[in-house]
Amino acid sequence: MNILVTGGASGVGEAITRRLAAIAANEVWFSYCHSAAKARELEQAFPNCHPIRCDFKDAADVSRLLNEMDVINPEVLVNNAISTPITKNHFHRTGTDVFREGFAHNILPTVEITQKAIHHFRKMKGGRIITLLTTYLIGKPPTGLSEYVAAKAYLHSLAKSWASENAAFGIASNCVSPSFMATRLTSDTDDRIVQDMTSRHPLKRLLTPAEVAEAVEFLVNAPLHINGTNLVINAASEIP
Repeated sequence: MNILVTGGASGVGEAITRRLAAIAANEVWFSYCHSAAKARELEQAFPNCHPIRCDFKDAADVSRLLNEMDVINPEVLVNNAISTPITKNHFHRTGTDVFREGFAHNILPTVEITQKAIHHFRKMKGGRIITLLTTYLIGKPPTGLSEYVAAKAYLHSLAKSWASENAAFGIASNCVSPSFMATRLTSDTDDRIVQDMTSRHPLKRLLTPAEVAEAVEFLVNAPLHINGTNLVINAASEIP
């Protein structure tokens, strides 16, 4: 199976790449930007792993990735990349440039890549799109993360459109919404907050990237009747 994972060399993306590449029958291409060392590790660990450097903020890089997709001929697309830092500020203090740049550098490249994938999927009469979101969408968004949560909500809406418009072509579009994890994106979270979340967690431990990767693998192989869903991973701490 030919699989493309965007942002697949660090954090959750790395765990997804490793999980899918562990299956010898898969050929896994993954994009990366600043994680060159991790990309090399993955390439050396798995002969069926193929790194592609792509900065979502660079139109030429995105264009090269789109052209590369004609060679990859993907059967599965995992949308995971995020190219701008998460802005932590109250909405009324967040400049409009933050929203503009986030949309331009995170949403639009994902739109272009998914459109390209769907063109291939329709020709093949089959395909899978899996988009990484966040559990913040089902509850109260944390203070200061309005731009990040709004971007994920936008992708969630698009993912449902991808499902409804393409189901007749054997294409499934689903989402995965993990709860808080210790990754590079959350590395600046105060240790006391992390400890408090852990103590209040139903399982007394936080979710791991490897567990999210397991959920992604499930959706890669799930029946086509599972389409347009959002798989929430939060140990029932909040029921949507």
